[in-house]
Amino acid sequence: MKVIVTGSLGNIGKPLTNQLVQEGHTVLVISSNPGKQKDIEALGATAAIGSLEDVDFLTRTFTNADAVYLMTPTNYSTTIDPREYYRTLGSYYAQAIRQSGIKRVVHLSSMGAHLDKGTGVILGAHDVEIMLRELPDISVTHLRPGYFYYNLYNYIPMIKGAGFIRANYGGDDRIVLVSPADIATVAAEELTANGIRKKVRYIASDERTVNEIAYLLGAAIGNPDLKWELCTDAQMLEDLERNGVKPNFAASLVELYHSVHSGAFIEDYEQNKPITMGKIKLEDFAKDFAAAFKQ
Repeated sequence: MKVIVTGSLGNIGKPLTNQLVQEGHTVLVISSNPGKQKDIEALGATAAIGSLEDVDFLTRTFTNADAVYLMTPTNYSTTIDPREYYRTLGSYYAQAIRQSGIKRVVHLSSMGAHLDKGTGVILGAHDVEIMLRELPDISVTHLRPGYFYYNLYNYIPMIKGAGFIRANYGGDDRIVLVSPADIATVAAEELTANGIRKKVRYIASDERTVNEIAYLLGAAIGNPDLKWELCTDAQMLEDLERNGVKPNFAASLVELYHSVHSGAFIEDYEQNKPITMGKIKLEDFAKDFAAAFKQ
């Protein structure tokens, strides 16, 4: 198969590309950075250098391919309206899919994308799911992973500075955690699957309460008494803005975390859990967290 991978050689793109190449597929990786070309070629893939906001480029790249993996780069945090950024890029993807005639699409969405309100920054994932689902004559899988392990790295400065973690979710709130490597494995399965279908597939590596997360991360860094404090939405917003997060994006994050605390974020996941969990557990990630903490 000829497979297109967006997202360059990121946390998911690199292991996904590597797996697809090893399985014998022809892989073309889209990157906006010409400096990534050698790294892409070193994996045995071909580089397509261009912008995801260039519909003509996307159409040319998608043409004659068998499948495409779509993701939204995380630079939406620098935009005024994160949801609009998702929607804009989603419309470019949809147009390129229609014009190129590609028939198999695997879209990296998010847990919580079943909701049309109350999830802040990932509302755009809900919108893009609808856009792609409405395309005729294509097979599309929406991947809905949980909370990326590596997002926990964002709390390292707080731990070092304040000695604790604080957010507007915590305590016994249950978090569905996921490793990019486990996402890549599922994405590869879906990209190469046979049959025309439209489906949602949840991806999870582990499930833990916030208290368990705090204990395991704390133990890994030599602080088993590490506390994770639950704060109000207003306090969370103030903390984010004080640390330089743009107000609109900060408000979106607070809304997302509120949905985690309320349980709304995982309600559809509870009804559609994956048959098999990923291989990377919190204890595995805790080792990486400890190494990053020491830097």
